[in-house]
Amino acid sequence: MANQDYKIKQLIQMEACTRCRICADICPAVSASGDGELSGVYRIKGLKEILRARTGLFQKLFGKKEPSKEELNRFSGTVFRCTLCANCQEVCPVGIHLKELWLSLRQDLVHSGAYPKKIDMIRENLEETHNVFAEDNEERAEWVEDMRNPPDHGYIKDKAEAVYFTGCVAAYFPLAQKIPIALAEILEASNVDFTLLGEEEWCCGFPMLGAGLRDMFKEFQDHNLEAVRKRGASKVIFACPSCYQTWREYYDYPSTLEIIHASQLLMDLVKEGRVLLKELKMTVTYHDPCDLGRGARVFDEPREVIRSIPGVKFVELRHSRENCQCCGGGGNLEMMDAELSSEIARRKIEEVLETGAEAVITSCQQCVRTMLTYVRRNKVPIEVLDITQLIHRALSK
Repeated sequence: MANQDYKIKQLIQMEACTRCRICADICPAVSASGDGELSGVYRIKGLKEILRARTGLFQKLFGKKEPSKEELNRFSGTVFRCTLCANCQEVCPVGIHLKELWLSLRQDLVHSGAYPKKIDMIRENLEETHNVFAEDNEERAEWVEDMRNPPDHGYIKDKAEAVYFTGCVAAYFPLAQKIPIALAEILEASNVDFTLLGEEEWCCGFPMLGAGLRDMFKEFQDHNLEAVRKRGASKVIFACPSCYQTWREYYDYPSTLEIIHASQLLMDLVKEGRVLLKELKMTVTYHDPCDLGRGARVFDEPREVIRSIPGVKFVELRHSRENCQCCGGGGNLEMMDAELSSEIARRKIEEVLETGAEAVITSCQQCVRTMLTYVRRNKVPIEVLDITQLIHRALSK
């Protein structure tokens, strides 16, 4: 084992931790579980001990021994039960880049052989099928067949101005497939020349980063970039914030290629008069997805889109924008601890109900899937919609 999974900057930043525990106070996993060992401050303390125990000087001076496999496995159990929501990073008073540190820590534990066995399943699924769910990748665009009037080409074109990168969740989960259907029909109505990549679309790479499998990332990045290049596209559209943020932060894409989230594109289309909206009489609130809000700082565009719909009354959540509380669907948590993920979702829905809104709108297929799963299982009387679904409902047809 070595400390090579960390950048020098990360090793320096760790030493700045004052153990103020603010990160523990706002952590959704800590609040939902009551377990302080899921907090960032606990994680940094444990990580420091591991790193120092690996250093020869500390071993000689203090007789420090490297942690046993059992100790690492126990620590791993706390590290992977995190949504990677980055709220800890948002509130850190000394500015430690905690989310990136958690990704490096997960990679370290994988390299050390101390990780949840579900990681092996994620690795095998990605290697064999190029998506995290082990679905047939040839079926990635089959949701098009569920559209009211699917085009003969199924939106699979040799060339197009834009590529709509669907993402694994929207491609395969029935609860989320209404999102790409809605967005495709909006793009069609707005005369946007777009194509899907179909089976040539591979996982964006976010699940492997979250699983500590960064070694796999470059192959997937290079494949997706080449698939877009072959289409001659100048723009890539994402409805999934995690796909968008992964491309934005980690892909080495050319400066001539524009990447844009659906909420940003919808705002542009509305302002340009390419999307005509009818009146909707409903009260809604908005949940900021972690990767879109805290990650990409996209806060205003979704709200502008919602307010552009005649008749819609908009109310804010108690925690919103950079302080928005995670829905429980991030960081591969559902695969690691489904009960904890559901409890975080419960707390989210309770906050939504406080607003008196008829629907909670978000801009993330995983948020929709997580919140809608909880709402349906517990018969909670509220709608959960992606912003594309809301706009689709308001389209003047």
